Amino acid sequence: MRHKISLSTMIVAIGLTFSTSVAMAADEEKAAASTTGGDARATMLSYTCAGCHGTNGVSTGPAIPTIAGMAEDTFTDAMNAFKDDEGGKNATIMGRIAKGYSDEDIAAMAGFFSKQKFVAAKQEADATKAAAGKKIHEKSCEKCHEEGGSQDVDGSGILAGQWKPYLQYSLKDALSGDRTVPKKMAKKLKSVHESKGDDAIAELLEYYASQQ
Repeated sequence: MRHKISLSTMIVAIGLTFSTSVAMAADEEKAAASTTGGDARATMLSYTCAGCHGTNGVSTGPAIPTIAGMAEDTFTDAMNAFKDDEGGKNATIMGRIAKGYSDEDIAAMAGFFSKQKFVAAKQEADATKAAAGKKIHEKSCEKCHEEGGSQDVDGSGILAGQWKPYLQYSLKDALSGDRTVPKKMAKKLKSVHESKGDDAIAELLEYYASQQ
């Protein structure tokens, strides 16, 4: 025997289902925000970066930097530089990507990634070159890249544990002038390169890679 369901019963059932779905979505959004250290909007925006920079900004691709733990000012300045068509930051696709975000979006993402834990890349390092690189760092880089390059202070970025290929590309661009860096850094980098050539750069890279 078939039972008829009244229209009012169906409406109530649909309403309950919709309400439950909305509540579950809200709970999931809150849970995502609480586990990643940011508000829901910032968390959702961070998902757009995950495809390249990894979950919560921890990169798994050697040519792409980890942005977890990046200071808010560093992130904001980088994104604005990418958006600048004249004299901005040299990049392959980030210039186009950055233009898709508003200032409010960038501020929200900057806050989100600054709260994430930086995770050093798992990569091999030559111990002998790393020891030589440590001496170069302490003499020429430590003043700005504090604690062995592990701190992001005044836009210095995190070097310790960052992917070697990414740092190699970045330093190469800085030396060639394709990447805009502070005048003090440009002067120091040029001096180091003139004194020991590419070996100095390789030793610095091994030093930063050794910090895991």
